[in-house]
Amino acid sequence: MNYPTGDQTATKQYEDMARDRDVYLSRARDAASLTIPMLMPPQGHSSSTVYDQPYSSVAARGVNNLASKLLMTLLPPNAPFFRLTIDDFDLQELAGDDARGQAEEALARIERSAAQLIEAKAVRVPAHEAIKQLIVAGNVLTYLPKDGGMKVFRLDRYVCKRDTMGNLLKVIVKEEVSFEALPDAVRKTLMDQPDYNNVTPETEVDLYTCIRREGKKYLVHQEVKGITIPKSEGSYPIARCPWMALRFISVDGENYGRGFVEEYIGDIKSLESLTTAIVEGSAAAAKVLFMVRPNGTTRANVLANSPNGAIVTGDANDVSTLQLEKFNDFRVAQETIVQITERLSAAFLLNSSITRNAERVTAEEIRYMAQELETALGGIYSTLSQEFQLPLVNILLHLMQKEGKMPKFPDDAIKPQIVTGLEALGRGQDLSKLSSLLEYLAPLGAEAIQQYLNVPDYIDRLGASLGIDTQGLIKSEDQLAQEQQAAQEQQEAAMQQQQMADMAKGAAPAVAKGVMDYTGGQQPE
Repeated sequence: MNYPTGDQTATKQYEDMARDRDVYLSRARDAASLTIPMLMPPQGHSSSTVYDQPYSSVAARGVNNLASKLLMTLLPPNAPFFRLTIDDFDLQELAGDDARGQAEEALARIERSAAQLIEAKAVRVPAHEAIKQLIVAGNVLTYLPKDGGMKVFRLDRYVCKRDTMGNLLKVIVKEEVSFEALPDAVRKTLMDQPDYNNVTPETEVDLYTCIRREGKKYLVHQEVKGITIPKSEGSYPIARCPWMALRFISVDGENYGRGFVEEYIGDIKSLESLTTAIVEGSAAAAKVLFMVRPNGTTRANVLANSPNGAIVTGDANDVSTLQLEKFNDFRVAQETIVQITERLSAAFLLNSSITRNAERVTAEEIRYMAQELETALGGIYSTLSQEFQLPLVNILLHLMQKEGKMPKFPDDAIKPQIVTGLEALGRGQDLSKLSSLLEYLAPLGAEAIQQYLNVPDYIDRLGASLGIDTQGLIKSEDQLAQEQQAAQEQQEAAMQQQQMADMAKGAAPAVAKGVMDYTGGQQPE
């Protein structure tokens, strides 16, 4: 058993690296307090913590809406979010010439299997939580083990370090586990220490998971009080490491990223302040107080105790109602709130921001404005595609190879290409190009197209571009050959029957003449 001491312990490294993280954690808690406080709770929180809810819900609604849109884009439920490509030279070496269509159809089948594996591992629900953490805090750590679903760690539960290019060098995760859950050897060693003399099974201990990069691998181990957990040491290739420290907006030279909320924190704070002022002012204005002149003829007790419609003695000039007379001030604040809400709605892609305030708004107008707004978030996909989608694809393909659902290809022969965005560039572009090809060939005529175009290969590529499994749907070459042979045999049999019928028809007069000659031209009795 290994007993690290001094600066080698994970506890010491975690405390040293946490100093660099504190400023990002503070900004994340500020952003969460104005949107969804539970996403990044304050220090020392527990299950009984009561969170201060913001007066305005626009930012919280925007976070949930944007997270849902990003989830549908990054992990679409009806199509793979990536495509597999193979180099022409590798394809010729693996399958020979004229196999591009069949290879595309086979790769598309692997893509659909990987998409089904995402649903089987229930990645979508924790991925939605991770995206909300990225929008608010700008950082999140995910772990995708080979057996089980994805696990999400908030920024206050891990530290990390990157190189100048943004590559992950080290991650240390801090978790609290019960003493009873530790291995026997570790529990026995801890009980010999003074701090654990009166330990109980429910006692919580800090478990540190260390992931550090060495060469072309990530080395992993777990520690408790400087003691390495037995059988916790392992390694992962860089491209298939299940620990992914994600950033929403990457900044050169910084170990952590920035959140989307941080870019609009000014408008969110202004909206919260104005909404608070209007809500509290409206509550004060809603209070009704009647004032009676002290020396008037109207008595306050008579006014208070008289029922509705009663006749009392008094002077109307003696009674007045207390008013704040802040209508114009509230109106200015309300107009400012409307302007800020429109800006935030446009930033968070809320539906209200893309609908024109008119009696007739066409569906095409809404679609165009929605496309224009979503295109503005295109830069977000670059970071998430490299740090989240691409490692996720590599992990899924590796699991499929181990389970025998996918053949093992030579290294770097199959290259995953991420397909994200509103237009789904990859397969959608292939489909558009295939359709354009037929349009350009149309002036040549149907006979020329059939003469030069390999129709089965074209159908395979078309099905792969549409994401449709053409196996069993499109007739294979063997089926076509069998049907052609059966049609030819049927045609030959029909021709033989026709020939026999023609021969019988032609022989009928000769037979009749022979009978007449035999009977001497007389009809038989």
